[in-house]
Amino acid sequence: MKLYSRGQVFRFVLIVSVLVAGLTALICGKIFSQNNKNQSFAASEAKENSVEEVAQEENYQLAKYENELELETNTPVISAMPVANVNYTQDEVQNINVYELCNDAVVNINTKITSYDWFLEPYVSDGGSGSGSIIDKRGYILTNVHVIQNATKIYVSLSDGTQYEAEVVGQDLDSDLAVIKFDPPEGVTLKTIGFGDSTALKVGQKVIAIGNPFGMERTMTCGIVSGLGRPIQNSNNRIIRNMIQTDASINPGNSGGPLLDTNGKMVGINTMIMSNSGSSSGVGFAVPSQTAIRVVADLIKYGKVQRGTLDVKLVQNSRRIAQYAGLDISTGMLVSEVTKGGNAEKAGMQGGSEAVYYGSRNSVIYLGGDIIIKIDNIKISTLADYYSALESKKPGDVITVLVRRNNKDVSLKITLGE
Repeated sequence: MKLYSRGQVFRFVLIVSVLVAGLTALICGKIFSQNNKNQSFAASEAKENSVEEVAQEENYQLAKYENELELETNTPVISAMPVANVNYTQDEVQNINVYELCNDAVVNINTKITSYDWFLEPYVSDGGSGSGSIIDKRGYILTNVHVIQNATKIYVSLSDGTQYEAEVVGQDLDSDLAVIKFDPPEGVTLKTIGFGDSTALKVGQKVIAIGNPFGMERTMTCGIVSGLGRPIQNSNNRIIRNMIQTDASINPGNSGGPLLDTNGKMVGINTMIMSNSGSSSGVGFAVPSQTAIRVVADLIKYGKVQRGTLDVKLVQNSRRIAQYAGLDISTGMLVSEVTKGGNAEKAGMQGGSEAVYYGSRNSVIYLGGDIIIKIDNIKISTLADYYSALESKKPGDVITVLVRRNNKDVSLKITLGE
């Protein structure tokens, strides 16, 4: 058995310890290095995955936005929203130009009316509101009769926020048009809207409405001419012929505002809507400018419209009257009396001869006279039709009146009086 000294044993243990420590350090270093590589690779991969996910999300949102925008405008995002410059379509340029040209000439109209309390004491309350167009630099404004009807005070608000009190120049129930006037301050030049030619309008033509719906001042809506020549009965029970039908949104407050063509000319005066709810349903009506021009001229000059008249007293025919009198028709206007020496008598029109009570003991009409059934080829069924047929006629105009007499049609030429 071989023996070792203490010094040899110590050196042997020291050498083995150093070798084991070195080997252990080497192994640990490799493991640490490998872990670092794995962690670095995992972090890098996670980062790359995060970037890809963000990019995918952004691309998804952009694609979604593009799709939504294309649904609304049918225009790619890039061309519709350039960074450095805004490019408008031709249609947008037209709209912007018309609005900038005309909106300052559209006014907001508010009225005050006299009401009565439970004790029949009068007090002033808010009336209606609507729109109007400045048509003359002297302060003349065109609007609807129903906007200012029964008003004790009328106030107009301009685009700069200033408000003035206005007075009625004239109003015409047959066309639902009225002219009011305010006095602009010295040195103030008003913007005005000119009249266009409504007779040149075509169905499908673009039109623009500016007004104050629900009190929101100078609101612009666009649409097309949906129909022409519409006879519409207004709130005053008058039939207005040749009305312009449009799908441009017209709501309460738009009444009296302008309907414009793409040149900024007023081709109509927005007057009414056809709706079950009282709000726009895509069917609005405007009085044509050809009617407005004639009416405005007379209202400013005379305070009323000069229309030709027949010198007769008329009664609305009905089924009950037709039954009683043995008539073969139950519509039209009965000629109860003709004025002696008047234009109707001179033309050969005949009044009734049989006196009967009508409605009450205080009302007497005469049966047996002519029944007016047409004026210038316009069918006359009611009093509204009669007024409508004469709406555009002036004193001195010659009209053709078709009457029913003894179950036969008789045609008469009559020169209208004042």
